[in-house]
Amino acid sequence: MIDRVVSTPRPVPSRALPLAAAGTVIALALPVFLIAGWPVAGWGLAAVLWVGGELLGVLLARVKAGSASVAGSGVMGVGMMFRGIVVMAVLLLVVATGDTSVGVSAALLYAAAYTLELVLSVTAYFGSEA
Repeated sequence: MIDRVVSTPRPVPSRALPLAAAGTVIALALPVFLIAGWPVAGWGLAAVLWVGGELLGVLLARVKAGSASVAGSGVMGVGMMFRGIVVMAVLLLVVATGDTSVGVSAALLYAAAYTLELVLSVTAYFGSEA
């Protein structure tokens, strides 16, 4: 049963809701950062990394959409791995240079936004008709 659910192809659902929800998490985190006295630079770093990652995702989707070959899927896969590696490297670099609170707060906010986006995307995909 589970094998059939996972292996059945479905149309790609709209990414509007997951993007809006993750963007809302980023936006609503700013007042929380300000009220809690957390470093606003951490919020800014997380916001820039999230927006940059989304722009890279849009660019990669256009590359894949323009290519009907396996190469387009390969570019998309490598690009999405590159996205995660770059985010991780930037956050580790910030922490390693001594801005631990900025790096940790940025990592937590990015993780919250990304997790919500992922959960909503997977739910929309598997909730659609096969």
